[in-house]
Amino acid sequence: MSSKSQEDLRAEAQDSTDPGRKQENRMDAGDNDPKTSEMAKVNEKVAELEEKLEQATEESKTNYDKFLRASAELDNYRKRTSREMEELRKYATQSLLKDLLLVADSLDLAIKSAAESKNIDSCLVDGIDLTRKELMKAFDRYNVTSIEALGNPFDPNYHEAVMREESDIHPENTVTNELQKGYLIHERLLRPSMVVVSMPKANPAEADDESPKSEE
Repeated sequence: MSSKSQEDLRAEAQDSTDPGRKQENRMDAGDNDPKTSEMAKVNEKVAELEEKLEQATEESKTNYDKFLRASAELDNYRKRTSREMEELRKYATQSLLKDLLLVADSLDLAIKSAAESKNIDSCLVDGIDLTRKELMKAFDRYNVTSIEALGNPFDPNYHEAVMREESDIHPENTVTNELQKGYLIHERLLRPSMVVVSMPKANPAEADDESPKSEE
């Protein structure tokens, strides 16, 4: 058995007197420990997996937000389509009904003329009146209603003024005569009422003041 060299003996003596040196020697020995190296790899792998999990979580939140927006847009589209279909159903016959109003006008005119004539056949008048009533029933089924204009204030949303006349018994802008009856379909204007609107009578004194004076 060989004896230790003087350098080895000197190192051992130094280690025994310097605790810090012993600790360094143990740490240096731990760096080469296979178990410590394996644990470092495991920790590195765990850190990598945690990073991927965090990325996946953020991506999941983003996709969920996109899903919510897409669902809201689809719901709005369905509601808008439903409203459009309802509007189409309500007003699909608007053009036809507007043309039929001309027939109603003709029947009203015939009945009015018959009432003013003494030589008209009463059976014929009754037939015209019955035809008009049946037409009005058809209008009711399609929610067509007449506009009450006579005696009411002029409303440009429902009335069309074709002329103005002076009146001292009606307030200004009052419908004094109805030349053609107006109608609504549901809440929408189908045809405006053609009306005559009142205006105040001119003051004779003001009229004289405004008349041109002859030159002397």
